[in-house]
Amino acid sequence: MYELLWKPSESVVKDANITRYIEFVNEKFGLNLSSYWDLYKWSIQEIPQFWESIWEFTGVISTKKYDTVVDDLSKFPGARWFVGAKLNFAQNLLRYKDDHIAIVFRNEKGRVEKISYTDLHKRVAKLSNALREFGIKPGDRICAYMPNIPETCIAMLATTSVGGVWSSCGTELGSFAVIDRIGQLKPRILFTVAGYTYKGKGFDLNFKEVVEAVDSIEKVVVLPYMKEDVDLSKIPKAVLYDEFLSSDTKIEFEQVPAESPVYIMFSSGTTGKPKCMVQSVGGVLVNHLKELIIHTDLKRADTITYITSPSWMMWNWLMSSLAVGATIVLYDGNPLYPDWKTMFKLIQEEKVTIFGCSATYIETLMHAGAKPGDEFDLSSLREISQTGSALSSKGFRWVYENIKRDLWFNSISGGTDINGCFCAGAPILPVYAGQLQAPALGMKIASYDENGNPIFDKPGELVCEAPSPSMPIYFWNDPDYKKYRETYFEFYAHLGKNVWRHGDYIIIHSKTGGITFLGRSDATLKIAGVRIGTAEIYNVVERLPEIEDSLATSQEWKGDQRLILFVKLKPGYKLTEDLKAKIKSELRRKASPRHVPALIFEVPDIPYTVNMKKVEIAVKNILHGRPVTNKGALINPESLDYFEKIASQLQNME
Repeated sequence: MYELLWKPSESVVKDANITRYIEFVNEKFGLNLSSYWDLYKWSIQEIPQFWESIWEFTGVISTKKYDTVVDDLSKFPGARWFVGAKLNFAQNLLRYKDDHIAIVFRNEKGRVEKISYTDLHKRVAKLSNALREFGIKPGDRICAYMPNIPETCIAMLATTSVGGVWSSCGTELGSFAVIDRIGQLKPRILFTVAGYTYKGKGFDLNFKEVVEAVDSIEKVVVLPYMKEDVDLSKIPKAVLYDEFLSSDTKIEFEQVPAESPVYIMFSSGTTGKPKCMVQSVGGVLVNHLKELIIHTDLKRADTITYITSPSWMMWNWLMSSLAVGATIVLYDGNPLYPDWKTMFKLIQEEKVTIFGCSATYIETLMHAGAKPGDEFDLSSLREISQTGSALSSKGFRWVYENIKRDLWFNSISGGTDINGCFCAGAPILPVYAGQLQAPALGMKIASYDENGNPIFDKPGELVCEAPSPSMPIYFWNDPDYKKYRETYFEFYAHLGKNVWRHGDYIIIHSKTGGITFLGRSDATLKIAGVRIGTAEIYNVVERLPEIEDSLATSQEWKGDQRLILFVKLKPGYKLTEDLKAKIKSELRRKASPRHVPALIFEVPDIPYTVNMKKVEIAVKNILHGRPVTNKGALINPESLDYFEKIASQLQNME
């Protein structure tokens, strides 16, 4: 039943950071832990001790250590972490200052840039001092609408160096989606670019529309990236990036309480505008260091890259690799342009040791008949990290057969919500096809049935039964935790269970301890590994004069999910190919390419509950052959008849 794909050698186990960590914990607390499972059990039984050990083992830099690791674990949400500590996020990421390469940058156009840790310090200092001179104070929000380039990283480091709060959107998002996100935060400064390239084509970035809609923005700092001549005369708040910089290269790191905000991340927006999840300096830093050093086995000698964008939490996660002193490789562009070989050329030429990608990327390679191991020198590559959406057992097997046999395939899963992982890897554990290796340390997860009972070896809901540091300290403009509780804590509340329900179907395997992810159990869509909010789709589609109503859901398809859109048309209109093209064009322009549906269908009616909420989960369950348990809550249950008729057809429809 369980197919073993890889087992760590004695030398891998001996050299692993986690082996040193187990020795450290045993000595510090007088324990006798000998395996990952011993360590995990201790980490969730002695939660304060565990996070104390992470702080110390990873060498967190602070001007004042915490008085208390966590004030009260029964406050869920609301537990306070590292109470009394004072530190700076950027200072921890910039702890190295030497000639070692910090950032390698490459893009579709063939541009290559290498930045040492010494140079990175100088570049961050110039921008940090410019922010101080502008009057940025701790707690001020600074946002970016930028591609995956060094200046985005530098802007984040400069922002956090002065105690500012960072939030970013990648250039793949349309202006409407960006406004919906950052418009809620009232940022003082926006970093952006004049243009960008994707799939070999140049694009202007419509940041002017964002600036006009977000009236809190006092300054727009524009990098001429991909455009030599930039006319800012019609944007009075705008200044070129180089003109904004200070000449001062001495950096001062503002010390702030560990509970202070550092990042604001965005939920997918299934019921309105995306929710703004505020995460703390201490929580994000300590969790990232745990995941990078212990779970990813990242070392200073490593070169790590991830296919990501500043819209996705894996970008934030990758940035924290700087705290380890490793080299991070940033790639801007389509990783499959002009063909599937692009990233493997990069791995070969930059001697990448840890390569991060999504399940969709691997599935695309599989369908393309790619054989990277035959065509490239991948001798440097020791680990592939994969996340985004669930990868099939076939996908796991394909990696070992076609990329590299002696390689640690580290499949991980968590969320933007926690800026990290609920389930992660361990280099001292074996890899089984279709299974993530283990629950992440300190994350007290379980799989629940519909009655709130923990279950094994069959599908259930992923829950977390205890707080962890990188969970949001609060949602923006949600002073009484109302949105926060509704999002994560209401699902099992009627059963007297106060647990974080994440919205993933999983199987925890009792024999191996591994976890198989089956897909989303809530209304959130995950297309190509990126969370898509249905409300963002409706916001565009339902403004069209032809559309009366709509419903978006996803279907498991070829190892990933594809987006399906159902539309109810106004009288006198038909769903022609022209109208389909119009819908797709509007979504691509105003939201993002990932918001564009694979298939569009006309339906006679859209199902609603009696309190007028669209019933996306019921439709999703019908399309996947699962029972609909809440028909009695619908105001128009007969509307589901159409979806039941089309469900079987969809299985074979390209």
